[in-house]
Amino acid sequence: MSTTTAVSPRTGGMTKDERFVVFASSLGTVFEWYDFYLYGSLAAIIGAQFFSAYPPATRDIFALLAFAAGFLVRPFGALVFGRVGDIVGRKYTFLVTILIMGLSTFIVGLLPNAATIGIAAPIILIGLRLLQGLALGGEYGGAATYVAEHSPPNKRGYYTSFIQTTATLGLFLSLLVILFTRTIIGEADFAAWGWRIPFLVSVVLLGVSVIIRLRLNESPVFQKMKSEGKGSKQPLTDAFANWSNAKIVLIALLGGVMGQGVVWYTGQFYALFFLQSILKVDGYTANLLVAWSLVFGTGFFIVFGALSDKIGRKPIILAGCLIAALTFFPIFRMITTNANPALEKAIEATKVQVVADPKGCGDLFNPVGTRVFSAPCDTARAFLAQSSVKYSTVPGPAGSGVKILVNDKEVPYTDAKTSNPLIAAAVAEAGYPKAGAPGIVKMSNPFDIFRPQVAAVIGLLFILVIFVTMVYGPIAAMLVELFPTRIRYTSMSLPYHIGNGWFGGLLPATAFAIVASTGDIYAGLWYPVIFAAITVVIGFFFLPETKDVDITK
Repeated sequence: MSTTTAVSPRTGGMTKDERFVVFASSLGTVFEWYDFYLYGSLAAIIGAQFFSAYPPATRDIFALLAFAAGFLVRPFGALVFGRVGDIVGRKYTFLVTILIMGLSTFIVGLLPNAATIGIAAPIILIGLRLLQGLALGGEYGGAATYVAEHSPPNKRGYYTSFIQTTATLGLFLSLLVILFTRTIIGEADFAAWGWRIPFLVSVVLLGVSVIIRLRLNESPVFQKMKSEGKGSKQPLTDAFANWSNAKIVLIALLGGVMGQGVVWYTGQFYALFFLQSILKVDGYTANLLVAWSLVFGTGFFIVFGALSDKIGRKPIILAGCLIAALTFFPIFRMITTNANPALEKAIEATKVQVVADPKGCGDLFNPVGTRVFSAPCDTARAFLAQSSVKYSTVPGPAGSGVKILVNDKEVPYTDAKTSNPLIAAAVAEAGYPKAGAPGIVKMSNPFDIFRPQVAAVIGLLFILVIFVTMVYGPIAAMLVELFPTRIRYTSMSLPYHIGNGWFGGLLPATAFAIVASTGDIYAGLWYPVIFAAITVVIGFFFLPETKDVDITK
């Protein structure tokens, strides 16, 4: 880790050049996150367009996994572009990454669907997602390093926190464009062809980002290092084959970024998925609810980034992980109470059991969506999970068939793999609401936020965003400060993208698979709770405080 130095605070605000550095780096990263998040926001429609050969439930899983594929390759992008950034420079590396990201997104908007070109459509789509993930793997480390190396020593948390807002602003911008397009052309046309518009619009954003970034100069810290001949010729080896640095990489991952990643993706992506797929809130309303929570919460990235300059990065990040781990379950239950009160009452009042010979019941854990369930016990449980019905599995006599009991009353089961009208009717009679039922939170326009039900849901989502800002606001400054200049880009990018790309990016698909496997709509929350708690323990004992280190060495 870089050595500690005395810090002499600089008075006054940002200089004109510093403002331009922060603006240019942040704006380009906003557009890059916009490109990346478009897919996540439109996962259900993407599934129908490019995975139409599969049943609806499997389409959703495939769509989520294609989204996750971009996260899986992010660490490899971190290695490739991190090495280039430490050898060639920060500026030109993140100029290349934004070009790759922007062009990949634009091509998605032009790509024919599976009905037109068959299996080639999902293959090309996944290929473009992989390119996006590689590009994003190099983007964040470059932008964060570039801004930090331009920042006054006592304001690195504040300056880099503007980079931290970009992921949320990119998500917000993608939701805004989607909502605007949906409102203008209508839901039917949007699902058929209008979903392409937000992807195609990104080429304009790309052009603006490239023009602005071309005006930037190289980082002064990097230029000084190069002029003194202190750069690394083999940054990958120096970063990861040297245990003294590799140890810090591991601590940064497990004691900081892992927990930050799961808290972030729970508070933004899984919350959106939970509203739509589990609570049956319509897509327009769910996107508006999340968008408003981001409007109210985004400024807190800067608040916590600036606060970390005064009290340190470590206490804020670990406090955010701890509070999130302790409160996720009650907050999501309160979201259910306010967003779909009928579902909450049905879960509490209705006892649904699947009675079957245990030997005929398999494991429903299916995060990659490739397993095909054929046993009646498995198809029955899968159907109930997809209907957001809480159920329990009860052992039956050896060799017995499957019985579905709704409040102890047997309902005939016809072993249908995608629908079962008798079970659907029985759970509906017991109080389980269908999508679009009265009582489910609904917004008719973007400014319909003052009704108590809508305001309550936005308030709960806002709390989740606050957790995100606590763990994410100071993380860039901390990662920059942990590593020396000559291998900083490489060293900080890998733990960041493993923590966010793997632990965070795989969260929605894995959490939903846990829900399907257990029959409990809240069980998926154990994923972020456990990993956030692990980060708190490891970070408390091993993660060093970094706010006063000298990053010029």
